[in-house]
Amino acid sequence: MRDYPGDRVDLRSDTVTQPTPPMREAMSKAAVGDDVWGDDPTVIQLQEMVAGMLGKEAALFVPSGTMSNNIAIKSQTNHGDEIVTHRKSHIYLWESGAYASLAGCSISLVDGDWGQMSPEGVQNAIRKTAGSNSHFPDCKLVCAENTANVGGGSIYQQEALDGICKVAHENDCRAHLDGARLFNAVIGSGTGPARMVRDFDTISVCLSKGLGAPVGSVLVGDRETISRSHRWRKTFGGGMRQSGILAAAGIHALENNIERLSEDHIRASRLAEAISRMSSFSVELEGVQSNMVYVQCDEGSAKEVANRLASRGVDVSEETDSIVRAVTHLHITDEDIDRAIEAFEASQ
Repeated sequence: MRDYPGDRVDLRSDTVTQPTPPMREAMSKAAVGDDVWGDDPTVIQLQEMVAGMLGKEAALFVPSGTMSNNIAIKSQTNHGDEIVTHRKSHIYLWESGAYASLAGCSISLVDGDWGQMSPEGVQNAIRKTAGSNSHFPDCKLVCAENTANVGGGSIYQQEALDGICKVAHENDCRAHLDGARLFNAVIGSGTGPARMVRDFDTISVCLSKGLGAPVGSVLVGDRETISRSHRWRKTFGGGMRQSGILAAAGIHALENNIERLSEDHIRASRLAEAISRMSSFSVELEGVQSNMVYVQCDEGSAKEVANRLASRGVDVSEETDSIVRAVTHLHITDEDIDRAIEAFEASQ
């Protein structure tokens, strides 16, 4: 699939995807209402669809994954509470400190390989006011991320996810899954979506990454939490009107673009293996589990490498001073991977 303007190979992110012609057609034909009034039929269809796929009671369509995560935090904590998440999580690194500024929460960070927490790490990070002579805040929410973006797109073992939820609930905390790329994890692991998220109280799913929709995420959970979340969506400015046009793109994506994620994974693996054989770069191949390739630049800075690649028509993102990231998606073909490999070879 190419359906993408221009002749560049854009590996900066899977957020760069554009609606394909069939998706645009679905959007143009969408029945719409006013979602702030709760009467947009296509939004209702999308919400019911995602809730059903994940085995939960209710869902809420929101503009972005960042908003979805922070509505989840706000609706399950009180001002002054604490959340637990990985040191490299999107919630901690890339959401503008919203857990503090919007929800008024402090944060307790967990280390772990490939951006993943262990149940033991979560247990050690949970703090409670009781028994601390009021020195500690109350941890009320544990947030995992699957796939783990800054962990290289790694995929949790199901046993670890179950264990994290068990620890959370035993400590009177709720469990939230940042599933921005949940369906990459589903395809990569072979675990069904409802089983994967079975023990989580809330889940955020992005439609605008590997699934290829232009805008939107869905927050899923029990009816009471989603009802509270509806209020916070309004407060955060996320109420949309005739958003069925966008919801139609999400429905099309869920119906057509889940199974094909395996193609992205295969292409990412081929790219990673080729780059790992080059003398100027290194890739931790064991961590390449979905559609992301994190490349350590052993000679020259990430900026220099990115500029050399760009001059050859291949775009990547700079993650650190020495690491670039390449992400495959529905617009990337086998020929694009060949071109990217050639560009990396020429950039040594």
